[in-house]
Order: sequence, then structure tokens, then C-alpha cells
Amino acid sequence: MRKILPAAIAAILLTACGSQKEATTTSTSEAKTVATVEMTKPEAQMATMVNGNLQGVASLKDFQSEPFSSWFTPRYEDYTPDAAVVSELKSEMKDVSIRAYMGTWCGDSKRETPKFFKLLDAVGYDQNNLTMVTVDRSKREPADLVNGYDISRVPTFIFYRDGEELGRFVEYPRETLEQDILKIVSGQDYKHSYQN
Repeated sequence: MRKILPAAIAAILLTACGSQKEATTTSTSEAKTVATVEMTKPEAQMATMVNGNLQGVASLKDFQSEPFSSWFTPRYEDYTPDAAVVSELKSEMKDVSIRAYMGTWCGDSKRETPKFFKLLDAVGYDQNNLTMVTVDRSKREPADLVNGYDISRVPTFIFYRDGEELGRFVEYPRETLEQDILKIVSGQDYKHSYQN
């Protein structure tokens, strides 16, 4: 009995902690914490199909392939980013690395991810500096790519300069995708959609 009671208490505490994490909002960009950003894309972490969705590190080619091209391609082609903002972003994005999270099951990700790639192409961004992680519905898998990044909503695009987080775009824009990203990478005051 003495061994069962501590195990039951530990299980209850772990369950409660998981529920609280889901309910909290992201405040990482407020703290501007320094993080070690690993932008490598090892073969073992490349995206694979799990229950009809991608999970792991994905590339533009993954989204341009069936079954994802049916929603990706039309949205990519239909999006025209603001040329003036693109011009400003070209110089601001040169030394920026990005760690992005999205779900191929998620409507918000399906809306913003094609625009995001179109914007990166318009800016001439070197996509070798982008790690695009596709996650499961819980946003907890693949654990080795999610843990430590405080991902509660997708899409989440995290921008870094010299390993320091500049800020993050979460789920939908405050203004437009390109204006929000310009504010983040140029150091302007910016709060993502779930910050007050």
C-alpha cells in the first residue's frame, strides 16, 4: 500500500501539469531568452506519414507533393505579399534562422504555411536556415523536436538571430504575415496573437 500511494500521487500531479501547460499562453518572446538553436536536419528526423499527416522535419517539397499539394499549391500561388514590406524584409532576414512548427491536419497551418513559404521565396531567404517541424494534434510529437520550444498552437514561426529568440508568430497575424514578421526581425514592438 505504501508503494501504491506515492505512485498514484505522482500520476495525478503529472496529469495535472500536462493540462495546465495546454491552458497557458506563450510568453517566451517577452523574455527574449537566449536559446541554442539546432538547425540541422538529420535523416532520422525527416518527416514521415503518421495517420495521414506529416510528422518530423519537413521541406517545401513535402508540401508540394500529394496529398498536401491539394491545399498548399493553390494558397501559395494565390498569395501576393506586400512588395514594400518584402523589400524591407530582404535586408532584415539575412542573418535570421527560423524554427517553424505546423500541423498538416490544422486549418490555420494550411492557411499560413503556403503564405510563409511564398514570402520566404519573395525575400530570397536561404531555406537552409529554416527548420520546419510538422507535429501531431497534441503538439507533443515528435518529442525530440518539440520539447523545450513551448509550442501550444500552430503554426508557430520562431525567429532567431545569433541564437537568441527575436520573437514568434503564433497561429494568425495581428496585421499581415509579412508585417508581423518584419516587426519581429527588425526589433519593433510586437506581441503575437495570444499575448496581451
